[in-house]
Parts: sequence; structure tokens; C-alpha cells
Amino acid sequence: MDSIILDLDGTLWDSIDTIADAWNNVISENKQTSKRITKDDLRQVMGLPFDKLGEKLLPELEKGMRAEIIDACCDLENSYLIKQGGILYENVELTLEILSRHYKLFIVSNCQDGYIEAFYHYHGLEKYFIDYENPGRTGLSKGENIKLVIERNKLVNPVYVGDTAGDQQAAREAGIPFIFAAYGFGEVTDYEYRIDRFDKLVETMKLIED
Repeated sequence: MDSIILDLDGTLWDSIDTIADAWNNVISENKQTSKRITKDDLRQVMGLPFDKLGEKLLPELEKGMRAEIIDACCDLENSYLIKQGGILYENVELTLEILSRHYKLFIVSNCQDGYIEAFYHYHGLEKYFIDYENPGRTGLSKGENIKLVIERNKLVNPVYVGDTAGDQQAAREAGIPFIFAAYGFGEVTDYEYRIDRFDKLVETMKLIED
């Protein structure tokens, strides 16, 4: 293995509290819905493409209005995250430091442009990563973005680490092994390897190498 491509939400951090604050701020100003987004609502949709996310969170609105609100939520979300951040899972920075000595590290997440940059900014973790991608920049699916990162960085033998069935499907689409982050938001039954804490990724990578 020469590289590790990581999901962000549910794998490296939990930003649900901050996201809920930002989204409810936007939605409260829209007269066409009285919906209030809860943390449980967000847990159900983390990692979904924006159109599917909007269908689940705001089904009472027509498609165009949903898209408009989601865009506004994402814009405000970035500014909130730069200031308030999210909660890193246990030993994330130490583990990234250890892994970066042996592997090239990347992030591919289903998020808007500016979201990964907000994560980098708040926690100062950009130094551990070589590249990143998201549909907000490319308009591509997660699987296609994984392929893009592989091709752009000439990766030979990468793995993908994520916490949802969508992550598993994206890894399959990209043709690379999937490591399930079981401490995150999703439930996955088909995976090559499983970790119950982020720092377990170090010994799992050693196991794969052996």
C-alpha cells in the first residue's frame, strides 16, 4: 500500500453540532418550511450527495427551492466551521502524523467546496495531506473523485477509509479496498477491514502490508 484516502465526516471528525446551528439559521428565515434540523436528522444523511440529502431533510419543498436552501446552508456552514470547527475523533492528529511517515494521505468527501479547507483551517491538519477532492469542486461522484485523486497523484496501491455504505460503494467504484470506520455514522456489512477507533488504522495498515 502506498497511500490512504480518507473520508472526513464520521471518519476524522464530527461536525454535526456546528452544521445544525448553521442550517437552522438559514432554514428559519425561509417561510415555506417550519422544519428544524436535528442532530439525528443530520446523522441519517451524512455522506449523501446534496440532492439526496435535500430530499430527505426537506421533502416538503419543491426541488428548486430545496437546492437553493441547501446551497445557502453550505455557504454559511463553511463560515461557521472556520470559527467553531468540529470534534476530532480520539487520537486523530497523532495517528495522521504516524501514518504520514509511511503513506501518502488524501481526503475525498461528499461536501461543498470550502468544507475540507475549513477542516484544515480549524485544526491545522493540512500538513499531513497531499491532496483532496469533493463534488463541490468537480461535480463528480465520490467514486469518481477517488479515481481522480488516484490518477492525479499517480497512486499505485491505495485504500479508502470511510464510515457509510456510500463510502463502501465509492471504493468499489474506484476498484480499491475499503476499510470501514465503524465508530462513525453509518452501518456497513461488506468491507475488507474494519476499525473501531481511528488509531486502529495504524495496526490495520500493518496487517494489510503483512
